[in-house]
Amino acid sequence: MNRLTHLKTVSFTAMAAATILSGTALAQAPAASDSETIIVTAGKRDEDIRQVALPISAVTGEQLKKMNANSLSDYIVRLPGVVFNDYQPGISEVVIRGVAATTYHEQGQTTVGYYLNEVPVVEPGFPIGIPDVDTFDLQRVEVLRGPQGTLFGSSTLGGLVNYVANVADPSKVDAAASGLIGTTKNASGELNYAAKAMINIPLVADQLALRLVALQRSDAGYLDNPGIGVNGSNDYRTRGLRGSIVANLGETTKVTYLSSWQDSKLDDQTYLDLGNPYVRDLPRAETQKTKFWMNSLRLDQEVSDIANLTVLGSITKKTNTTIFSYPYAYVTGVTTGDGAAYSLGEADALIKTVEARLASAGDGPFKWLVGVSYLQAKKNSYDQIFQAGAADYIDANPDLFGGYSGAQLTPGDRLYGYFTKSTNEDFGVFGELSYKPVEQIEITLGGRYYDTTAKADVLNQAGALGGYEGGYTPTDSSGSVNQKEDGFLPKATIAWRPSKDVMVYATYSQGYRVGGINPNAGLLPSIPEAYESDKVKNYEIGVKAQTPDGRFAIDLTGFHLDWNNIQARLFGPGPSYYSYVVNAGGARVNGVEFSGTVNVNKIVHFTTNVTWQDAELTEFLPYPFDVAGLGGYAKGTTLPGSSKWSIANNLTLSFADVTGAPSFDIAHRYLSSAPTSFDDVSRRGDFNVFDLRASVSLGEKVRLMAFANNVFDKYGVLNAPFANDAATPQGSIIRPRTIGLRADWSL
Repeated sequence: MNRLTHLKTVSFTAMAAATILSGTALAQAPAASDSETIIVTAGKRDEDIRQVALPISAVTGEQLKKMNANSLSDYIVRLPGVVFNDYQPGISEVVIRGVAATTYHEQGQTTVGYYLNEVPVVEPGFPIGIPDVDTFDLQRVEVLRGPQGTLFGSSTLGGLVNYVANVADPSKVDAAASGLIGTTKNASGELNYAAKAMINIPLVADQLALRLVALQRSDAGYLDNPGIGVNGSNDYRTRGLRGSIVANLGETTKVTYLSSWQDSKLDDQTYLDLGNPYVRDLPRAETQKTKFWMNSLRLDQEVSDIANLTVLGSITKKTNTTIFSYPYAYVTGVTTGDGAAYSLGEADALIKTVEARLASAGDGPFKWLVGVSYLQAKKNSYDQIFQAGAADYIDANPDLFGGYSGAQLTPGDRLYGYFTKSTNEDFGVFGELSYKPVEQIEITLGGRYYDTTAKADVLNQAGALGGYEGGYTPTDSSGSVNQKEDGFLPKATIAWRPSKDVMVYATYSQGYRVGGINPNAGLLPSIPEAYESDKVKNYEIGVKAQTPDGRFAIDLTGFHLDWNNIQARLFGPGPSYYSYVVNAGGARVNGVEFSGTVNVNKIVHFTTNVTWQDAELTEFLPYPFDVAGLGGYAKGTTLPGSSKWSIANNLTLSFADVTGAPSFDIAHRYLSSAPTSFDDVSRRGDFNVFDLRASVSLGEKVRLMAFANNVFDKYGVLNAPFANDAATPQGSIIRPRTIGLRADWSL
């Protein structure tokens, strides 16, 4: 189906749905309650989600609590158009509308942007860490689908995730707490637990307040690692502190300071041998530690009755330390115990941002917004591979290594090492102008001028794992990149609102990612020194409609994406499997996203999110190390991880008039089969997962919940991106059946 035919089909469907709803059910019930309105900041101003002319999902803090969501993977996969590359905690990536060239994690900038109260928390280039903000005391999580380059800049090819944390409230004293305990199959008797608390204290009534949040959560490991003699080895612990101060300086000025710190620790990685359920047999624990600390200061100022000024600045620090075990013979031939090879990766990032924008106030026919932004990100990373006794082995067998000594090829038993140092700067000027020629029609034009710089230096150290003679590198090699790029990203939207409960819209938008350096450049002739930016062009049409009483609601969007100059993450030959990025060809994604809500009566509530998408290469993608000997991947190859279907359903029974107001939930999720890499050797998906929840109030302030996640203990593969490169396919799976109790208290 070509683009025009596809959009015509979706347009007809959207118009038909809008006509049916507006012509019948919408005329038969009173207006919906204002208490059900969800205000979002998707357009960098406060707006009713039902009136925002773009595909957006917002999960409120109360909804997160009801679904027993703690981390990103608990709820993000239930939204339309979204999948989750759940591989390594702290680096797992959200994928929206199939815009991804890997199911591992991107070597360069992510294809989805991540924000905390509108502050970007992921830097350009390979992310040091992607904060998985705990859901406790979040006001909501907004997920925007489709490229958002105009208002948010780079790293939004597929869309963005914006965590919105509650900040201090000077109007009242408030407090809340939450606790959880549970058990997971194959966790060797260890318990999952969580303890979280919040307090809000007005220091000066209606003028100054302080809010503090503290939490710790531990998820028991469910994978056995006989190589280190530990059952349930992949224990994961995260803890965090969040604080905010809000000062109302008069009636028109508000200053907000927000600080958020999070520390996580993984005792062993979460991938396993797929041929041996719940077992990962490696000679060393693969630990990972990540830290994240963001500080932001925000000014909101009303400028008479004309406009609202927002100035927002932030500093974010991140660190990551990861150990991987390698079951390869390498230099000494030892693959077990302390003599087995392992890698040590250490990285840190410092991100500084500032943004100032002015948005029109009032409800006239014209609405406008103009702003300027600047981001600077500095990052250092050092990756090494060690094997005990390597230097002595080379000294004892010099003829095998060209006469070089252990001190030359493996100083300190280091087989391989590379160090990168990078600085990215991103300057942007953006704006939007909306005009209503008549009350029912709104036309919006916008754009962003961007000017980016990417500077990086890389040092590949001499080592026994290299790309030259005999498979080793006898001398250091280095490289540097200084890329500069500017351009303009346009956006155009037209929205038709025949009534306050129906809206039809069409949008053209763009998103882009910056380029960067390949850390392993120079080790193999076929690895390019650097890669360039890539860009997505998005065409979509959608309808949002609901009956006035809120009993029925739909959100339907059809889209077509053109992805040009793809940054594809590829891997060199074994046993080193050096990763690198190459710009190659293009891809297209066609899809339909549907959300529906039915309130049958005051007891029965049903929601469904359904996505169909078809994502494939539109040009040949060269890959010289292709195991099939074809030299690359053909036009029509499915993009990694792009499932044709994803479905999430939720049925809730609420008995508000019964003592304790009990409620019962059945949640279902389906993900169809998809390749985990361009090679299409291994698959993920093809599973149905069911969760059960039952809750009851104990008095007015305590809510108790019993839950069973993955109640049928489905063994579903989430990832296996290297299955074709290893003797034993390795990947990650759905967490086994987990049951437990949760208690929530609020003042």
